Amino acid sequence: MRSWINLRGGTVSGFVEKPEPVQVPGLTHLHTGKVRDLYRNEDGDLVMVASDRMSAYDWVLPTEIPDKGRVLTQLSLWWFDRLSDLVPHHVLSTELPAGAPADWAGRTLICSSLNMVPVECVARGYLTGSGLVEYNESRTVCGLALPEGLGDGSELPAPIFTPATKAAVGDHDENVSYEEVARQIGAETAAMLRQVTLAVYSRARDIARERGIILADTKFEFGFRGEHLVLADEVLTPDSSRFWPADQWQPGRAQPSYDKQFVRDWLTSPASGWDRRSEQPPPALPQEVVDATRAKYIEAYELLTGNTWS
Repeated sequence: MRSWINLRGGTVSGFVEKPEPVQVPGLTHLHTGKVRDLYRNEDGDLVMVASDRMSAYDWVLPTEIPDKGRVLTQLSLWWFDRLSDLVPHHVLSTELPAGAPADWAGRTLICSSLNMVPVECVARGYLTGSGLVEYNESRTVCGLALPEGLGDGSELPAPIFTPATKAAVGDHDENVSYEEVARQIGAETAAMLRQVTLAVYSRARDIARERGIILADTKFEFGFRGEHLVLADEVLTPDSSRFWPADQWQPGRAQPSYDKQFVRDWLTSPASGWDRRSEQPPPALPQEVVDATRAKYIEAYELLTGNTWS
């Protein structure tokens, strides 16, 4: 019998300013994450509300990105529709709960309460990020051997499954080997996660490629509804994935991307005055960084879906 918990406990750390949860009649607040607030309704379903919060370098920043929560939610819904023949998803309804604030519209999902698997299921089709760091040290990623001669942004011979443990707010997710995942959750479940993760990544990679976007890597979360594996949380958004413009792809250097890179670049620049190695929280973002980041999220949404953001 599976005994994984539905929600991860622990204190809310990593926040520059700890948000106060909105109180809604009929909803019980369960958890405040980096981006999402989680509630339970009177039917026992989960209510996920995507905020406009931005996280970087294990901090939730004091400055929000307008429309970010709506972009993440609407893009996830678009992807869920295109992946449902591969794996069912957790969304039951997008109807706004009675008494909820008006600004929850477009950013709220009513979802099945799942028995969550405590593993970040990461698929990589290109080498970058923490995978590149490990490759440069050992020619492996999560213990998987890779060929010589790869650099930042190189396409891998085939997509790989590189799981990570899910960290609490303010902590690093930690890459682990497939063998460790199998030891923790069982060989059958681990094999199922790897198969479904790579199938979903491959489908999404092909869809994105048709729209001029490279899906370099992404992470999924899964849970069980009874004995059935279900895709949960957000899916294939700029928060959970690396999207690169295909016409600018050039292996051997950092790639331009549709994500929070404007935020990362400013935080690590002299302009911010912040040392990410210190214990001090990062400062508020300037308006030009907010505007540029919002524009990138919306551009990713429009290119992928073909819809105009409104």
